[in-house]
Amino acid sequence: MNLLLAEVAQATQRLAAAGVPSPRFDAEELAAFVHGVKRGELHHVKDADFDARYWEAVARREAREPLQHITGRAFFRYLELQVGPGVFVPRPETESVVDWAIQAVRAMDVVEPLIVDLCTGSGAIALAMAQEVPRSRVHAVELSEDALRWTRKNAEGSRVTVHQGNALSALPELDGQVDLVISNPPYIPLTEWEYVAPEARDHDPEMALFSGEDGLDTIRGIERTAHRLLRPGGIVVIEHADTQGGQVPWIFAEERGWADAADHPDLNNRPRFATARKALP
Repeated sequence: MNLLLAEVAQATQRLAAAGVPSPRFDAEELAAFVHGVKRGELHHVKDADFDARYWEAVARREAREPLQHITGRAFFRYLELQVGPGVFVPRPETESVVDWAIQAVRAMDVVEPLIVDLCTGSGAIALAMAQEVPRSRVHAVELSEDALRWTRKNAEGSRVTVHQGNALSALPELDGQVDLVISNPPYIPLTEWEYVAPEARDHDPEMALFSGEDGLDTIRGIERTAHRLLRPGGIVVIEHADTQGGQVPWIFAEERGWADAADHPDLNNRPRFATARKALP
């Protein structure tokens, strides 16, 4: 075992003791970042090349600063995104939401599908849709100026059109034309603040996390926006907390102009997102 791997083993123990959910992965990822190699190449780093700044990075993670803030990058599907203070760090569970949406758009057999991502944050969802759905036209909407700085960095050179705006009143010029509306909105109830992981509670923007007493205020608003934007037969896909699976589909009720409202599980088989189709006239 080389020096770096020995230090990674010690770092893993420290991170585990601090309550970090994935201590081994994070210790290795920090080592790879500091030394400019891939995680699978750590054993190639010579003892003489060990960088003591590794322990500075470990201390930051030990204090529950998000791994992605320390490295400045987040991985989402096939993307490497720039992230940092002021923007929500994309989570792995959202990848299953995007996967379902991509399959739904492909099944539409539309030549140039029109897609809107509301509450885009880093742009992860919008960029993944643009990358994996050829010839799609993707619009990403974000209200926060702090988050928008990251959105625009990540969207530079892509086919995604970025807009600053409120998800509840966004893009009236696209009313009735959109094939798919997708969103990972804030959905944590204000009453659950103390139960949120420190990485999110202390570092993610509050407006990206919390939404009213039951967490559903923004989703209720997006229901109206989605109905306004979508063409008849268009689809909405919206992420929610695993404890809200029984509630969100009811927001997309038949009497409000929806059909086929349903919930879907994530890779851990927990309720993770709801979908509905705008009813035909």
